[in-house]
Amino acid sequence: MRIAQVAPLYESVPPRLYGGTERVVSWLTEKLVSLGHEVSLFASGDSVSRAHLIPACKTALRLDSNCVDPLTHHVLMLEKVFSLAENFDVIHFHTDYLHFPLSRREQIPCVTTLHGRLDLPDLVPLYKEFCEMPLVSISDAQRKPLAWANWLATIHHGMPATSLLFSESGGDYLAFLGRISPEKGLDRAIEIAIRSGMKLKVAAKIDRVDRSYFEREIEPLLSHSLIEFIGELGHSDKGEFLGNAAALLFPINWPEPFGLVMIEAMACGTPVIAHPLGSVPEVILDGTSGFLVGDLDEAVEAVSKIHEIDRVECRRHFELNFTDDRMTRKYLDVYQRLVGRASSSIALEEGVLKWIEVESPTPSTT
Repeated sequence: MRIAQVAPLYESVPPRLYGGTERVVSWLTEKLVSLGHEVSLFASGDSVSRAHLIPACKTALRLDSNCVDPLTHHVLMLEKVFSLAENFDVIHFHTDYLHFPLSRREQIPCVTTLHGRLDLPDLVPLYKEFCEMPLVSISDAQRKPLAWANWLATIHHGMPATSLLFSESGGDYLAFLGRISPEKGLDRAIEIAIRSGMKLKVAAKIDRVDRSYFEREIEPLLSHSLIEFIGELGHSDKGEFLGNAAALLFPINWPEPFGLVMIEAMACGTPVIAHPLGSVPEVILDGTSGFLVGDLDEAVEAVSKIHEIDRVECRRHFELNFTDDRMTRKYLDVYQRLVGRASSSIALEEGVLKWIEVESPTPSTT
């Protein structure tokens, strides 16, 4: 199958440092190539892939100090995608809704995986206007605000089983990995660690939009002797960071669409202590791969019994549910359905035209 993957341009594919969507696109792309498919990847020029890379900008935009307006690069990329559309059997977008007006006018099947939150009022009229767009959700919880949209499937993220290695023993500290923002709950993670008397290592990035929040709410908390701030980590450093942790703290305060760090932790055998919001109950098996907790008191109690979690079973939960092989085969099923539907539509149109040609009366010459 000839497949186009269209990635956001904020990070390279895979990302050099933080970046969830682009990392998932990388895992999916490489697995499709290994299964023998002809894959073209539209991404930043510093991306690395076995697929045919079609660069849309020189470098990833988040770390490019010369980039002022990232939207311009995405518009140019979409023009390139649709100018080459006839070369593909299916086009898979990971760029939210930006391409919808163009996809509507394209005969080549297109599908969109939505990676962000959907509980924003501004999105309702947009998705009602483009209600025919084929969509994939990354959790059942993510799609609830737009339950009436054209959902083809829910496909949980998956990563290569060998990407992060299993650590049998873990360590003596708690871990926090992700973004520093109000919804990610680092302030609550710090409180959980201090109340538990356990060290917390924080590996997190700070976006410009969250800089003032970090300085006002988080930075004063980092001076505690139990808190160690490491900063932003790349994927190659995650194995040691997560594998040597006793548990990952994930005390979010928003409807998390997926939460890639949860399966990264489970791949290392490290259980997750999380609030059951958004996708979390779909990812964490309570009592097997971590604990679902309703408040800070329950989180502190969960820390005290984290030794009850069998790290082998935690890793097994990852292997059964969140590998790149499982994810990719589900996407292939979606692609095949779309291509088959498009072929049937074309055949129907051709049949109708032939019927019209046969049945139309010959104009009289008299």
